[in-house]
Amino acid sequence: MCAGDCCCCDQPDSSEKARLTNSSENRGCTDIPVLLIFILFWAGMIYIAVFSVSHGDAFRLVYGYDSFGNTCDEDNADKKMENVSLTGLNHKGKPYVFFLDIRKPLETTMLCVTKCPDIEIDNINGVQEFAIKEGSNLCRYDVPIDKITDDANKDKCPQVFPVWKSDDLLFRCVPSKLTVLGDKLAVLFEFLNNSDTFQKALSDLYASWKEMILLCLLALVFAIIMVLLIRFMASIIVYVILGVAIVASLAATGFLWWTYADIVSDLNDDIIHKIPLLDIEVRAKTAFLVYSIIASVLTVILLLIILVMRKRVGLVVALFYEAGDCLSAVPLLLVQPLWTFLLLMAFFFYWVIILAYLSTSEIREYNNVTGHIDYTEHETVSYFWWYHLIGLIWTSEFIIACQQLVVSGTVATWYFSRNRNDLSCTICKSMKMMIFYHLGSVAFGAFVITLVKLPRMILMYIHKKLKSSAGSNKCAEYCLKCCICCLCCLEKCLKFLNQNAYTVVAINGTSFCTSARKAFFTIISNALRVAAINSVGDFILFLGKIGVTAATGAVGIVWFKTKSELHFYAVPVLLVCVFAYFVAHCFLSVYEMVIDALLLCFVADVDDNDGTDGRPYYASDKLRKYIEETSTELNLLTRKDKTEETEPAQI
Repeated sequence: MCAGDCCCCDQPDSSEKARLTNSSENRGCTDIPVLLIFILFWAGMIYIAVFSVSHGDAFRLVYGYDSFGNTCDEDNADKKMENVSLTGLNHKGKPYVFFLDIRKPLETTMLCVTKCPDIEIDNINGVQEFAIKEGSNLCRYDVPIDKITDDANKDKCPQVFPVWKSDDLLFRCVPSKLTVLGDKLAVLFEFLNNSDTFQKALSDLYASWKEMILLCLLALVFAIIMVLLIRFMASIIVYVILGVAIVASLAATGFLWWTYADIVSDLNDDIIHKIPLLDIEVRAKTAFLVYSIIASVLTVILLLIILVMRKRVGLVVALFYEAGDCLSAVPLLLVQPLWTFLLLMAFFFYWVIILAYLSTSEIREYNNVTGHIDYTEHETVSYFWWYHLIGLIWTSEFIIACQQLVVSGTVATWYFSRNRNDLSCTICKSMKMMIFYHLGSVAFGAFVITLVKLPRMILMYIHKKLKSSAGSNKCAEYCLKCCICCLCCLEKCLKFLNQNAYTVVAINGTSFCTSARKAFFTIISNALRVAAINSVGDFILFLGKIGVTAATGAVGIVWFKTKSELHFYAVPVLLVCVFAYFVAHCFLSVYEMVIDALLLCFVADVDDNDGTDGRPYYASDKLRKYIEETSTELNLLTRKDKTEETEPAQI
């Protein structure tokens, strides 16, 4: 029978400690009220989706619309307004928006046309000739082609000549020459339409897309190799990663200083230097000096971190091996981020589509002065924006939390099994446990993160507006930055606590609040051990991600450098490196979650058992030896003046 256990002040009965070995008997549904609230919230999300689709038109954002409420390249028969002419027209085959007076795009009449003018038109006769030749009438829809030159239709056709030659930009007819519109706008469109740099970068991406796909597959191979190396050669690969990081940082810093020294030694300070990857010319030697100083500072910081952590590196190696044993027994854990990513992408796709419809859910009204159709927002739509935003944050965190609970539940199931060789479909059991018992706890944890993330996003928006406004208050900006920083730190702490709380939920079957309290006191009572694992272990795994990214980038540079047709081969290399880091993060982040879950499982194990015949440990001999050595070495590191002590494990 399900029990809605959601009170933060619950005092669990120490005599009844649920274990995953008999989870179906000892486990009940947790945080039912929060789950019901989440379901009701999603009922509201569905209502917003239905309202948006029925009242909005997302294609207006893509193809645009004319001044009469018709969406371009669409049959608008359902948008016909009674007693209003030129509404509800069929604009199939007319995807481009043309402005009768491009100098006043917000005030002039907009039309859907078949083709933007590809020549400069000097007079009204040229407009008629263009319509006859190209089949694209640049006058209002109620003006026949043979009546374009009539004086009665002069106000319904372009009045300002010449009508400039235009390019289609996002399905809008934009003149190729925009100097009359102001320097800033001219520079923008000049860059988008005529910039050699922009066109070269796009052509490079098009010319190298096959190689980019192969490099992405290579990044996947490198990530798998990194996981295997950590699994079977943790004691070696950890030091290799640290060594490569030191050598690479020193080499990069030395190269920058050598380049700067070469520039300084040159008698001509204005000599042009080219950045090899980007083919960009740099005249100022100050840039290389700044880069060299930044690289030196980062290198010193890296060396200091490694120096401080050098004695603790060995403390996480054994736990890496134990996590590797778990992943070997349940290899499907490594693909959990893939399913999470696909779910997140599907949800984001749905959210963006509904957002597009919601942004066009407006009331159409006829303007008697201009003769155009104006759009005004529904009164309730402004509230729907906030509701939709909360749904984005809460649901995204819910999906991520589901992955964390599934991973924690799988690790706990594997750990608390006397005969691990007989386990089958461990992930399936963990998913079943989450769906049938703990969806409420997942929703609760996701809601806690939402309560912190939403105010931070609002403050960031306010800070951006305040910063862009003239005469902004510097004191207010500083206070907002402090608040944003504090909320960001709080969010990071809560995410770490939530992840450990999900592990306790998987172990004991308690509610989220009770599990979070247990996880908090466990972390506090094992602070040294947790600090060693999270500082050293996570740092090494981060260097592993950087290593996969660097290896993929190096192969990409060597490969693309042989392709003489590329202009800026750093552009495809950069995109490949971003993907490589994402792939490495997906694989190695599972290692992080498994290690954290194993630590809490061990603490729960030694709290309930004493190693006797009647109450044997679930932990392997290797893991128990590791924990004992860890506690001893940690105490030696932090209490050199005292005798060796073993840090107690409590939960």
